[in-house]
Amino acid sequence: MAIMVVIALSALLLRIAIEKILLTTSSQNEAAAQATLKSIATALDNYARDNQGVYPKSISVLSQSKPVYLDRDYITESPIKGYTYNCARLEESGYSCYAFPSRCKLTGILNFTVTTGNLLISEDCSKKE
Repeated sequence: MAIMVVIALSALLLRIAIEKILLTTSSQNEAAAQATLKSIATALDNYARDNQGVYPKSISVLSQSKPVYLDRDYITESPIKGYTYNCARLEESGYSCYAFPSRCKLTGILNFTVTTGNLLISEDCSKKE
């Protein structure tokens, strides 16, 4: 009987510990995704400022141009820290880029979108599934 109580308590403590670890990891991934999208948006806005208001047609231009606007191509290197990045709209007049958790509720809870002017919005990832 005592062994069953010990096993039950151990299982409960293990579950609580795993939930805390997942929540912490998810929060760290979300913070990294927000920072990455802000970096992408800032690089796009700086590029446009230096090129008469015209945005690049590809994110790879930002890491291959002189001067370098972005340290790496986050789109082709996705997923990074549990998030997948893409720019659904990348035109001369503006952009719309996003970051989605690779596994909703596991690697992140929020989807992030950044649009022209560095406007960042977020929503629960389960709303898109």
